[in-house]
Amino acid sequence: MKNRRLWIVSAATTGLLLLSGGTASAATDYELAYWPMNEAPGARTMRDATGHGFDGAIGREVAVGLRSGDHIAYGFERLEPDTPPARPGHVVTVPDDDRLDPGDRDYAIGMRLRTRDHFGNIVQKGQATVPGGSFKLQIPNGRVQCWFRGSRTSLLVTAPKPINDGQWHTVRCERTREGVTLFIDRRPVASRPGWTGRIANSWPLAIGGKTTCDQIDVGCDYFAGDIDYVAVDVARSRW
Repeated sequence: MKNRRLWIVSAATTGLLLLSGGTASAATDYELAYWPMNEAPGARTMRDATGHGFDGAIGREVAVGLRSGDHIAYGFERLEPDTPPARPGHVVTVPDDDRLDPGDRDYAIGMRLRTRDHFGNIVQKGQATVPGGSFKLQIPNGRVQCWFRGSRTSLLVTAPKPINDGQWHTVRCERTREGVTLFIDRRPVASRPGWTGRIANSWPLAIGGKTTCDQIDVGCDYFAGDIDYVAVDVARSRW
């Protein structure tokens, strides 16, 4: 397994967020899913290292086994936005499972990535108008955005600076009762207060773009770059 561990904001940082009107760190002390993305070239199954069984299907256009120093990653080639045809082989999908839905829990999704491009959906579960709500992380104009859409409201936070510099960055987004907070390289960079309400849909978790799109009426928003890992942390589960 890669050298990754759960992390939450320190008490000092949480205090700064509260003083500035931001949101406190989620109590995401349970690693629900962790995809280290270190399979060998040619692999078509993305393994969940937690043992919880959230294995995914790797699209045939996704490059597997890319080595960068001591890291192994998946590569997603650049595809022109809104240009047919749709390319479902560009996406990694994890089948729908109720446990992967945020529900009413504190919920965090994190990853390590690099890109030189300025568009694309990185990770999502559900799309804009699907019943039950949805969430996604995307990178328009090279700036990471985190969006949670729940039964009560939608909250969108945007990083103040782009990260499409070709360097590795960690990205993490936390949803709590207090609001949504975005972290870049372990530092809080944007937050919005509020409670989204429950989020639970019947869609797969997708990495690298949308699963239902045609590049005509619905853009697929394909991500371009490399992803080193993706993880989901939640408040201690009751199931």
